[in-house]
Amino acid sequence: MIRTETKYAGLTLRNPLIIGSSGLTSKVERNKSFEEAGAGAIVLKSMFEEQIEAQSDVLMQEAADYPEAVDYVRHYVKANQSEEYLTLIRETKAQCTIPIIASVNCYKADTWVDFARQIEAAGADALELNVFYLCTDLYATGQEVVNVYTSILKKVKEQVSIPVIMKIGKGFSNIPAVVNLLKGHGADGVVLFNRYYQPDIDIHSCRITSGQVFSSHSDLSDTLRWTALVSGILPDVSLAASTGVHEWKDVIKCILAGASAVQLCTTVYKNGMEIVTQMLTCLEEWMAQQKYQSIDEFKGRLSFSKAPNASMYERTQFMKYFGSV
Repeated sequence: MIRTETKYAGLTLRNPLIIGSSGLTSKVERNKSFEEAGAGAIVLKSMFEEQIEAQSDVLMQEAADYPEAVDYVRHYVKANQSEEYLTLIRETKAQCTIPIIASVNCYKADTWVDFARQIEAAGADALELNVFYLCTDLYATGQEVVNVYTSILKKVKEQVSIPVIMKIGKGFSNIPAVVNLLKGHGADGVVLFNRYYQPDIDIHSCRITSGQVFSSHSDLSDTLRWTALVSGILPDVSLAASTGVHEWKDVIKCILAGASAVQLCTTVYKNGMEIVTQMLTCLEEWMAQQKYQSIDEFKGRLSFSKAPNASMYERTQFMKYFGSV
């Protein structure tokens, strides 16, 4: 009997396939359909700190003649957005039996501490903090940047008892060290990696525009490299792989590298939710062919600490393989 159950960030998932946070997970009916398609867990569409601040700024400009209204407007916008999100959590939990993970996209600690408590009270099984701090200060040190992440995590962990997951980017000089710090500050799981907003430049209008929204299959290489390295160096950290996962083989690759779970987003946009069912079926067929009875039997088999040619993960130059090109 093949068992696809996996443990991730203190949660028990019926399989490693997690629907990543996006507009796809902003509707209760769609979330129920994802469960029916076979998803192991769902990360709800993120609450964006920047979006709330932008909406507050617009309304405050309209109320510029009434200075006493500034605090009221800011509170109203946040409260309104927050209640809509809490309703999404409650209603999705009422319809689904798989773990439902709330998501907050933030870059400051103080904004979300109280809201984290409300998320837990609404019934979320876990909270994913999608943190991206783009530092352009010439005098800020790398440690000061990392401190932004650990400060947010620490303050949220003090307020909730549900698992807290950190979703980070790859713009660090030492990713394993950052993950280790997050683990030390209480992170129950880490997602490698979030996908930043991609800017572009229109050469005809000479304006900054939005770049590629979706990930590409080529993005998977970095995800595999760092999943394998981090899981090999820090085997006790619960990892989810994200970005570049487009087909069922990618799911297996991520688990072999050491991921406990895999987040799906772009591939669902492009192929529909039936891709979830297809991936799960192919995963089970592959496990049967390889004579694996459980996910744990092959998870991390090709991590940095176990792969026979693990130095390939550290290779950054092409010389040995493409020197003649």
